[in-house]
Amino acid sequence: MARGDSSSGFRGWFITGTDTGVGKTIVGGALALLLRQTGLRIGVFKPVATGCRPDVRLGLVSGDAEFLAHCAESADDLATINPVRYAPELAPMVAAERSQRPIDWACIEECWQRIRSHSDVVLVEGVGGLLVPLDVRTSVADYAARLGLPLLIVGRAGLGTINHTLLTMEAARARGLRVDAVILNLYQSSLPTLAEETNPDAIARLGRVPMPIVIPFDPAVAPDRGRLTESILFPLRPLVRHAVG
Repeated sequence: MARGDSSSGFRGWFITGTDTGVGKTIVGGALALLLRQTGLRIGVFKPVATGCRPDVRLGLVSGDAEFLAHCAESADDLATINPVRYAPELAPMVAAERSQRPIDWACIEECWQRIRSHSDVVLVEGVGGLLVPLDVRTSVADYAARLGLPLLIVGRAGLGTINHTLLTMEAARARGLRVDAVILNLYQSSLPTLAEETNPDAIARLGRVPMPIVIPFDPAVAPDRGRLTESILFPLRPLVRHAVG
């Protein structure tokens, strides 16, 4: 697909997880890099982030937003990529209540429209899982439905992921959300457990989806998200090729 050509109908993905800490940002960054290599202009958006660090110049900063911006070579500033930020590592609703600073939905919408206006494809990263509350009326799933992008679900490879993944898929489908792919992260490729070996097939059959994409654990990437390796990029290349045609 040439730059600016939307003939395939591909506008991007909403990346969600089966839990927190499953690697949504690693996957989002890898996809941003791979899509950028096709010649597309890539927008990245992290509407709400918690667990942000203080910065003298910028205020609160999300490491996730920084990593996405780096991988996409985004021209947008961090305040646009991640308009709502909280310091406590809590669900956004709880963080907002404790700080007495409600989510600014008008600011989120303004930043979303700004990013969309100059991007061929936009990757949106949620916070935690689909039913994490952003406020008392809006969950991550509700916001994903508002954007209308198909989902990529990222989960752990090991024991417990069948339940977590199927629950996430059920919640998504109940809201009319399309699931484009399931991505199992942190697979111990050198010595996989029996659960890690059998989970992809079980999820494919029970969830009625194609075989999940499996991404190996890479110690060169996990401790430092400023760097991606081919072991992370390679499993995602077919997904990108299929999306952009």
